[in-house]
Amino acid sequence: MTARNLLTDPRWRAEDLGFPLPDSLHAVSVALPRWQDVVDYEEHKPDVVNRLQCGYPRFVIHPLVAALARHIGGDQPCLPFPSASTAQRCAHFISAHTGERSTIAEQAGVFGVMTTPSGGAALRAFWQHAGVIVSSRKAEAALDNRSDDADGDSARRSLRRQLATLYDCADTDVFLTPTGMAAQFAALRAVMARRPGLPTVQLGFPYVDTLKLQQKLGHGGILLHDLSTIADDVRAVIARQPLAACFGEIPCNPLLGSPDLAAISPLLRQHGIAFVADDVMASPINVDAGRFADLVATSLTKFVAGTCDVMGGAVLCNPRSPLYAELHALLTAQHEELLWGEDAVVLDAQARTFPDRMTRHNANGLLIAERLRAHPAVERVWYPKWEYASCYEAVRRQDGGWGSLLSLLLKRADQAAARFYDNLAVCKGPSLGTAFTIACPFTLLAHYGELDWAESCGVSRYLIRVSVGVEDAEDLWQRFDRGLGA
Repeated sequence: MTARNLLTDPRWRAEDLGFPLPDSLHAVSVALPRWQDVVDYEEHKPDVVNRLQCGYPRFVIHPLVAALARHIGGDQPCLPFPSASTAQRCAHFISAHTGERSTIAEQAGVFGVMTTPSGGAALRAFWQHAGVIVSSRKAEAALDNRSDDADGDSARRSLRRQLATLYDCADTDVFLTPTGMAAQFAALRAVMARRPGLPTVQLGFPYVDTLKLQQKLGHGGILLHDLSTIADDVRAVIARQPLAACFGEIPCNPLLGSPDLAAISPLLRQHGIAFVADDVMASPINVDAGRFADLVATSLTKFVAGTCDVMGGAVLCNPRSPLYAELHALLTAQHEELLWGEDAVVLDAQARTFPDRMTRHNANGLLIAERLRAHPAVERVWYPKWEYASCYEAVRRQDGGWGSLLSLLLKRADQAAARFYDNLAVCKGPSLGTAFTIACPFTLLAHYGELDWAESCGVSRYLIRVSVGVEDAEDLWQRFDRGLGA
């Protein structure tokens, strides 16, 4: 059967609940077409959870990965990891957080961590936050007892070369990882090795696991969420205590403002504090994070791939950084080649079309953002062109745009948000950067258990995040206009 074309025929109706986005065995998103579906998913209601055919792989264990885990661990809580050292870190994390013991078993090149029922939550937490996971393609190969092949090696080399061109560095400065969160973890491990025992700072309200990673697998993550005072806040923290590093998204997700790196960078340089940038929301087509960053930790799952059916990430060591030699040596010493070859083949092919796709993303994103901003039913639109614009301009490339990620809040949002979402004729589910437009009630998905806290940071529980795709722009706008009319 021909796969559904999500550009022209999105999964947005109630009957689409639980279908993979896209129609692929390796899809990394799932249709949650109604507001109540998202609430019921977060509350683990069986009527929704049991209909999910897949999900974002760090949160919903892929059926192939689950089958591999059962093959290794039987009825015990078990998850497979791509290396012995990662499995050992996971076992240590379980012990440190629960006191429970774990065992590790190797099979077909993967390393299953088995623990007690009391250690199961910590096992899942490590999988989610560290991101060093077994992909669905690797799980499929392990179940078939297949090993990686020469195509994988060739694809990884080619992918590194492509990324090196995008990031103005050498291919030896590119360290590939299984996911974007694994790239964040690799960067965190490098800065912790450089300055052991010290906490890190997160600049701006971030994607949830970026902060959780620092808090649970680092030595404490300090959140400075107010971009209007961010430079003064950084100065105050530095005056109180030494730091291992600062982490920051350019722009931040989901409020799309950027930290004032022109003001912050001299403070960090003065004190020898590394800065790790995450440019996923803008992409290297639009911004040059290397103007201020020592490391860039990015996800290839999103805009670089665009297909929503493959995971991958990379850490880029910036040759312009005064910390380059030190950080490059640390990354080289700790690096394991864990991006599975079949995933690398997909990413390498998609990276070739990424620059052209990003140009279309930029154009469509700006058009939809401007029209939403002018619509009488919309209270506010967050988009990098308007949110702390001068801070984004400090890193925007000469020919760069503002990306295609935006967030919006409707007037009378407590009544209108669910109706608009339910009637919006685009794909709805987790993830971003897909060639097809995808929307989600971001705060519900990312912070359901801490909605009051999120709102205290300026992130409404009724916020809707949209990743604008490459569809025909006018057709796409009509879908939004009809949704707003509902």
